[in-house]
Amino acid sequence: MIGGYMILLRRYFIIIDDLWDISAWNVIKCVFPENDLGSRVIVTTRKLGVAQECCFSRDENIFRMKPLSEEDSRRLFFDRIFGSEEACPSQLKDSSTEILKKCGGLPLAIISISSLLASEQYNQTERWAYVQNSLGSISGTNPTLEAMREILSFSYKDLPRYLKTCFLYLGMYPEDHTIRRRDLENRWVAEGFVSKEHGQSLEQTARSYFNELVNRSLIQPVELNRDRTVLCCKVHDMMLDLILHKSAEENFMTVIDSPESTTGLVQKVRRMLFCLNGARLPGDISLSQVRSLAFFGSCKNIPSLTGFKFLRVFTAEFASSSVDDEGKLDLTRLNKLHQLRYLRIQDCRRCQLPAQIRGLQQLETFDVDDGSAVPSDIFHVPSLLCLRAPGVKRLPEGIGKMTSLKYLLEFDVLNNSLDNIKDLGELTNLNTLFITCENGFVTEDRKISEDEKARHIDVLSTSLRKLCSLKFLCVRSWKSGILEQLTSSPLPAGLVTFRMLVTSRVPNWIGELHNLLNLRLSVKYLDQDGLGILAELPALLDLELELLGNSFPSELEIVPEEMINLYGTSFASLEHFSIRSDNMPWLTFQAGAMVKLQRLSIAIHAVGWKHEAAPIGIEHLLALEKIFVGIGCSGATESERKNAESAFRSAIDMHPRNPHVKINCGDFMYGFWS
Repeated sequence: MIGGYMILLRRYFIIIDDLWDISAWNVIKCVFPENDLGSRVIVTTRKLGVAQECCFSRDENIFRMKPLSEEDSRRLFFDRIFGSEEACPSQLKDSSTEILKKCGGLPLAIISISSLLASEQYNQTERWAYVQNSLGSISGTNPTLEAMREILSFSYKDLPRYLKTCFLYLGMYPEDHTIRRRDLENRWVAEGFVSKEHGQSLEQTARSYFNELVNRSLIQPVELNRDRTVLCCKVHDMMLDLILHKSAEENFMTVIDSPESTTGLVQKVRRMLFCLNGARLPGDISLSQVRSLAFFGSCKNIPSLTGFKFLRVFTAEFASSSVDDEGKLDLTRLNKLHQLRYLRIQDCRRCQLPAQIRGLQQLETFDVDDGSAVPSDIFHVPSLLCLRAPGVKRLPEGIGKMTSLKYLLEFDVLNNSLDNIKDLGELTNLNTLFITCENGFVTEDRKISEDEKARHIDVLSTSLRKLCSLKFLCVRSWKSGILEQLTSSPLPAGLVTFRMLVTSRVPNWIGELHNLLNLRLSVKYLDQDGLGILAELPALLDLELELLGNSFPSELEIVPEEMINLYGTSFASLEHFSIRSDNMPWLTFQAGAMVKLQRLSIAIHAVGWKHEAAPIGIEHLLALEKIFVGIGCSGATESERKNAESAFRSAIDMHPRNPHVKINCGDFMYGFWS
C-alpha cells in the first residue's frame, strides 16, 4: 500500500510498470502527494498517448526505447539458432537479413521467430524463404501493438494443432502469474488436450508438449531444477495479449477481469477465468458448455455450481478477503460435477467442501491446501492419480484401493493406522511420495508409545519395498527418528530422488540405492564413515547435505570436530555438491575426488569462525565451473565476517581455472541454500 502517511512527508521514488490506459493513470496519480521534496515517478508503457498524459504532454520527459541495433539483432538471432553467426549456412544469409528487417529490432519478435526456425532443421532454405515471405514488418521506433501481434501470430500459426490448444490454455492464468509446470500439465490432461503417443504415458506426452513450448520461446522459464528441468514458467504480456486475442476469435475462453467484460458475453462459454473481485455473471449466460473454471483473488459471487454440467477443471486461489469472516464459501455442490477431472483450491480453509465425493468417478487430481478437507470416501474414486493435501494427519481408511494413484502428499506415519500403512504398499503405481513422522496421537489425549512407533516404522519399511514404481521420496521428521535404525534398505531399488529430513547419521542402507541421482540429507552428525557411504553411490549427480547446528533445539546440536577427507575416486559421477552448516566440518578435497563436479555451494554461519574451517583442496576440483558461498552474519562480529569471507576467497583463489564465484554475506542466520 502506498499513499497516506507513508509518503506524505517523505521523498519517494516509485516505478509503475507496463501501464496500458489513461484511465488507470488518472486513478493511480491521485495517491501521489505534491510535497515539494523532489520525488520521482517513472512509468513504462507501450502507448505514446499514455506517456504523454503521464508527462503532461512534455515531450522532453518521454524516453523512447530504441530497438536493438543491427549488430545486436543479428547476434541474438544467430546465437539462438546456430550458436553463432559464423555457423549460419551461406544460403540462408539473405533470408536472415530480410527476416531481421521485418522484426524491427524488437527482442521478443527476434526470439520468437528464431526459436521457430531453430525447431525445424530440415528443408531450411525453403522454410526460411517461407517465413521471410509470410511475415509482416515492424518499422519505426514506435511499433504498434497490432504489428507486434502479427509477428508473434506467425509463431502461433506454425504450431501443430495439438500445441495450439495447449498454448491458448495459458490464458487461463492471470497476467504475470507464476505457473507450476505440473499444474499446467495436469490441467491439459484433464481437458483432453493430450493424446497417448507410442510408448509414452499421458504425463510424459504432456511434458514433451511443455518442453516444446519452452524451446519455441513461447513461455518463459522462471524456476529450474538442478537438472535444468523447468519447474515454473510465466507468459510474456505480449504473448498473453496474443493468446487472449486468438481466444476471443475462436471462442476458446472468456476472461472476466473488468466490469465491462461481463457485458456482451457469448452465449456458449467454453472456459472461464474470473479475476475480478465481486464480479457477477449475467443471468442469461449458459454455463452448461463450460469445461474449465478458474478463480483468482476475492471471488465472493461464484455462480451456482449446478449450472456447470460438463465441467472438467475447477481451480481457485482465493485471497483472504474472499468471504465474510462469519461464514465459509459453500462449495459442497462440487460433488455433483460428475465430469470433473481436476480440482485445486488454495486457501481451502475458507471453503466448505463436500464430505463425500464418490460420485466424481472421473476425478484425477485432488489438490487442496488443507488436509482436514480430504473427503472420507476418497478411496472410492478409481481414477485418482494425484492426491495433494499438505498437513493431513490421518487419511481415511482404505487407501489401498487407490491403485491408480501416482502422487501422494502427504502420509503421516505415526498418525495413520497400521492398516493404512500396510495398504500403502498396494499403491504400486505410486512414483512420488511425501512422508512425515511427527509426534503421533492414537487419540487426541493419548500419545503413541515407543513400541507402537516401532511397529508403525517396521510396517512402513515393508510397504515401501513394494512400491516398485517409486522414483521420488521425501521423508520429513524433525523430532522423531524414522528409517535410520533399519539394517537393510526399506526403499525400492529404482528410486531416483531421495530427501530425508532429519536423521542422526547417514544410514548404512543408503549405499544400496545404486540408481539414486539426487540426494538431500539433513543429519545431526557427519563423520568419515557416513561420507564414505555416500561417496560410493555410483549414479549420484546431485548431493545436498545439511548439518544441523545450534540454531535448532538442543537435542539436534552438533559440533563437528574431525577432518573429513574426500579421497581420490570418491563421488565419481557427482556434478553438484551443496553443504550447509552452522559449524562447518573441516573438508579436504583430495586430488581425484569429485572429478566431474561443476557446481559447489557452501552455506555457513560466521559466529565463532575459525580460519582453518575453510575447505582445503578446492583447486583439485578441475571440472568446477561455479562456486557459491553464503555467509550468515546474524550475531557475528565484523571481524568474524571478514575472516570468513577472506578464508573462502583465499581457498578459491588457488583454483587454476578461475570458476565463476559468488560470495554473499548478509544479516541472516544461515548462508543462502542454493
